[in-house]
Amino acid sequence: MRGFVDDRRVVLSISGADARPLLQDLVTCNLNQLAEDTLVYGALLTPQGKYLFDFFMGLEGDDLMVDIAADRAPAFAQRLMMYRLRRDMNIEATDRPITLIWDTDTAPVSARRDPRDETLGWRAYAPLDGYKAADPRDYDRKRIAAGVPATGVELVENDTYILEAGFERLSGVDFRKGCYVGQEVTARMKHKTALKKGLVRVRVEGDAEPGTAIERDGKPAGTLFTVVDGQGLAHLRFDRADGEMQAGGARVWRAD
Repeated sequence: MRGFVDDRRVVLSISGADARPLLQDLVTCNLNQLAEDTLVYGALLTPQGKYLFDFFMGLEGDDLMVDIAADRAPAFAQRLMMYRLRRDMNIEATDRPITLIWDTDTAPVSARRDPRDETLGWRAYAPLDGYKAADPRDYDRKRIAAGVPATGVELVENDTYILEAGFERLSGVDFRKGCYVGQEVTARMKHKTALKKGLVRVRVEGDAEPGTAIERDGKPAGTLFTVVDGQGLAHLRFDRADGEMQAGGARVWRAD
């Protein structure tokens, strides 16, 4: 069993009689699917369907627990309060640790399975020991292999469309739950158009920083993001993603 405490993320507690129905009307995931000791993954979008926040949500008694990037938590809470109006909902920050655990088939204490991909293991929300400490880059390797985007890296505020980032494959959007913020645009992308761009795994030779533009034969082809040991994630135009591409001084090939 391997893992690390992810101090890049925090846990928010959301309480109040109106909290769950209000959030059900705002976020892309279906909170009615929640059960004890499970998580759902989802996002809050702009009305125009662009990404603002992604998070995990779970039940703790009558309250909701939200696992979110620490640097996005204040803005997320502020956004929810904008939608709250006079409804009964309160948001509190907690100091609970978030430990990412993998290489075990048995749930660690206070851990819940990552709903995006089973290879990403478990997320524990209480102090935990008995695991071999891993480097966050080890987790990035698993994330790349599973094609899973990260907050603030592959997921860009006010820019990313979640279907292009793989949210349907990652159980991050429910098309049967009814309305949510940005639902009209997201549903239209799902049912009326074929995606022309998206997040894909790539092979990389050479060095390039996250955010480096990718070109094919001198034409814009996409953007390179996380890279570890020559494997990476990139947002690519599918019509220009065959063969060798360039990202600064690095060479890039689509891997899937």
